[in-house]
Amino acid sequence: MKKLFAVFIFGLFSGLTAGSAFAATVVADDQPSSAPLFAAILNDLDDKPVALERYKGKPLVVNFWARWCGPCRAEIPELIKFRAANKGKVEVLGIGIEDKAEPAKDFAKAYEMDYPVFVGKEKGIPLMQALGNTKAGLPYTLFIDRNGQVVQKKMGLVKKADLDAIQEALFKK
Repeated sequence: MKKLFAVFIFGLFSGLTAGSAFAATVVADDQPSSAPLFAAILNDLDDKPVALERYKGKPLVVNFWARWCGPCRAEIPELIKFRAANKGKVEVLGIGIEDKAEPAKDFAKAYEMDYPVFVGKEKGIPLMQALGNTKAGLPYTLFIDRNGQVVQKKMGLVKKADLDAIQEALFKK
């Protein structure tokens, strides 16, 4: 009986803690800083280093993905369409949680990823975590306005409706 009571009390307090944590994640001001992104230097698909600060001042959709991730593969066509529909107004960046450029390059070509794609190597997961994805799940997408503010983040598959819904916030001055 004492064990059952202890389990009940533990469950009760665990539920309260989880509820409190959830409430904190839905607060709009609880967005991560984009500073780690703009401080990062990642390799492009030709394995050449690129400073991501070059994308500062533009609205961005930053998508973390991996070749083995089914939802990552499924969202690529929507990201391509969104970029094409907003050509010159927004940039989509793909950051592959991959160790080597060559397989990522083959993947990007096969999926017709026409936006800048980078290979995270050993920096990918720590960068993703610094940008608010503490559990390192994929896919993970950040929406950053021209002022460098993260206006939204999404864990999981990005759909057309998500992109349509965030568009106004991305383009605010």
